[in-house]
Amino acid sequence: CATLCIIFPVFQHKCIFFTFFYSLGNFCICSLQFVNLLNFYFLLQLTVALVAGLVFESNQQDSKSPALSKSKRPCNYPTNTRCWTDWFDRDDPGGRGDFEVLNHLRSENPGKICANPVDIEVTTLSGLSATSTGDVFHKMDTTTGFICRKTDQSSKKCNDYRVRFSCHPPFCGGGVCWTKWYDRDDPSGTGDWELLKNLRKENPDEICDNPLFIEAVTTDTLTPAVDTGETFNV
Repeated sequence: CATLCIIFPVFQHKCIFFTFFYSLGNFCICSLQFVNLLNFYFLLQLTVALVAGLVFESNQQDSKSPALSKSKRPCNYPTNTRCWTDWFDRDDPGGRGDFEVLNHLRSENPGKICANPVDIEVTTLSGLSATSTGDVFHKMDTTTGFICRKTDQSSKKCNDYRVRFSCHPPFCGGGVCWTKWYDRDDPSGTGDWELLKNLRKENPDEICDNPLFIEAVTTDTLTPAVDTGETFNV
């Protein structure tokens, strides 16, 4: 994780030291300590985005209600970050089969499944993947959930299954989101000054108290600042 943060391109040109790291699934976001953070500026026409570090105390938060950081503006959460819910096993394979229906699971486990799951995983209670059992499934998706019917099986019985669902932040906790883009200055005069204190003043309650990261690109081609050949003062 430390290596990833050190080589991250936006700050290759500056000496930054790292205070701690947030592990977020398959990647991490570095918490950076800047020298005189409130007075950094760029001598380039840039747009600036500051990451709001949102750490949720509970993984039970439903994605219908994204937490805000002193802001009325919803966060734009990274779509490549996912987490899994707990395992659920509400039904046994008696009766008509094993019915792990999503709306029933939600009713019996309020707040424990996000509003729009992006994936479903199904295994037997021993951990064997559902697709390896040889059973035929009536449903296995993020809309209905999972249904194994006895009538569909040559043996006329189903294994006992458990299910879980994959969700995006903020449901999982540890969510990190980006603000909107800001472009308050033009590169005339002494340069392009995108000062954090000025951005906060002109955009009240839109930037969190302790940003974890900053991204800067040109306004015309969205070229990353470090790829322009310009020199920056931080």
